[in-house]
Amino acid sequence: MRDGLIRLARMTGAVATAGLWLAGIGLVLMTAFVFAQVVFRYVIGSSLFWAEPASVMLMGWFIFLGAAVGVKEGYHLSFDVGLMLVPASWRPWFHSLSDLVVTAFGFGMAWYGWQLAERVASGVVPGLGISRLWDFAPLVGGGVLLVLFSVERILRRAVGMKTARFGEMDDAADGQLDGVAEGPAALDVLKSGKE
Repeated sequence: MRDGLIRLARMTGAVATAGLWLAGIGLVLMTAFVFAQVVFRYVIGSSLFWAEPASVMLMGWFIFLGAAVGVKEGYHLSFDVGLMLVPASWRPWFHSLSDLVVTAFGFGMAWYGWQLAERVASGVVPGLGISRLWDFAPLVGGGVLLVLFSVERILRRAVGMKTARFGEMDDAADGQLDGVAEGPAALDVLKSGKE
């Protein structure tokens, strides 16, 4: 099973990389569209009727794709202070509980996002002329990715593989940390009273 999870991690890593690139491209395009709209409106005296709805739609995509990639890479907020108070053997259980909550949230995003998309699919986005379904597609896509990445994290932890946490690196997706943070350990700093 461990080898299968390593292969899954490589596949989801490729999906996460693609999602991150798409989110970055969407952010750049949204910025360009808003800039173009400002130039057209205030310099040329005209307006790009499609710029605002396209920018809002792109914003949805890069927010939800970025959030899902954040889960995959372990960069979401967590309450690590509480984890310092419990025995080390309990920590994986708390991490898994957190991933279960994210999985449930992602499932809700995908499920209810799909229901919303179905209800408005016959409508048209003003200025773009496409189905309003595309307004909710980022919610569905982001939810599916949240579920995929969270389930992967739970499975990796279940077989004893490390999962990425904020500040750690596992670029090879083999369960081994590839980099070590520089500087003293936080506990050593707290004990010494120095910064």
